[in-house]
Amino acid sequence: MSGTPEQIAGWSDVDRVAFRDEIVPGNQPAILRGVVRSWPAVQQGSASPQAMCAYLMGLSQGKPVPLVTADPATKGRFFFREDMREFNFQRRQAALAVALRMLLTHLHDTQPPGIFVEAAPLPDCLPDFAGGNRLDLLDDSIVPRIWIGNAVTVQTHYDLSSNVACVLSGHRRFTLFPPEQLPNLYPGPMHITPAGVPISMVPLQNPDFGRYPRFRNALAAARIAELGPGDALFIPCGWWHHVQSLGTFNVLVNYWWANSNPATSPLHSLLHGLLALRDMPAAERAIWRNLFDYYVFQSNGDPVAHLPPAMRGPMGAHSPELVREIKALLAHELSRP
Repeated sequence: MSGTPEQIAGWSDVDRVAFRDEIVPGNQPAILRGVVRSWPAVQQGSASPQAMCAYLMGLSQGKPVPLVTADPATKGRFFFREDMREFNFQRRQAALAVALRMLLTHLHDTQPPGIFVEAAPLPDCLPDFAGGNRLDLLDDSIVPRIWIGNAVTVQTHYDLSSNVACVLSGHRRFTLFPPEQLPNLYPGPMHITPAGVPISMVPLQNPDFGRYPRFRNALAAARIAELGPGDALFIPCGWWHHVQSLGTFNVLVNYWWANSNPATSPLHSLLHGLLALRDMPAAERAIWRNLFDYYVFQSNGDPVAHLPPAMRGPMGAHSPELVREIKALLAHELSRP
């Protein structure tokens, strides 16, 4: 990667109040130095891969975990195959013991296969984990997930939730891009994705600027953080992030949570917009952009403040009854050929 990206701001001795009142409202990524250093899992993870595996296997075992594997030729970079019709990795369910044994078996290989336990919900696979390893910054209702792997790379992507990612073992390098860098990141297809959201088509290392010239602008806005055991990273909703595991054994626990509870999926609204608006003449699209800015994004304040509450209809407060009516109308409309 060319240039020297800006370092993400670091915070020390962060408590729940500072996280809630200062960090989250700022909507900027933040390194939370040492925030989980007291976890028993971090103590074992700092000792050795073998100690960490023994600790995890000493906890009660639950359901199988999602296990992702890739040929050594991929060098741990999970991505599309050349024709983009398939991925260069395979997924299956496996017992945690199987995944850990694979990682230890290939620990000292010069060209190991990519091995990755992906976002396994801890209450399902390790139900006793949270009892001794609790993140005080967040509500206990937020489900933690565990990621265990070797030197793998997760391609640049975004999440539609906020995230705190805690490093338990090994080191990880995070490269983040603000949401507005979307055009410069050259997103891949929406209908074929590794994990539900589009990924950037540009490799962070040795990007092809001839093919992806705007990526230079994304790099100019990039921010970077390198985390070790006990550190965590707050990633606000919508921030693109590239995650590189730097060692032969790495463990991370993350927490995703939504900042809102929409009545329907915003992604479905985007798909509806593609059907309804994208192919209009430019002048008509401009009219609809203005309507969306006014009514949905409220670029000029409350669009119906001048109307009596009883006359605001779907533009006003959404009662459960009104939500049902709007959904029924949309369902009827979308059912038409």
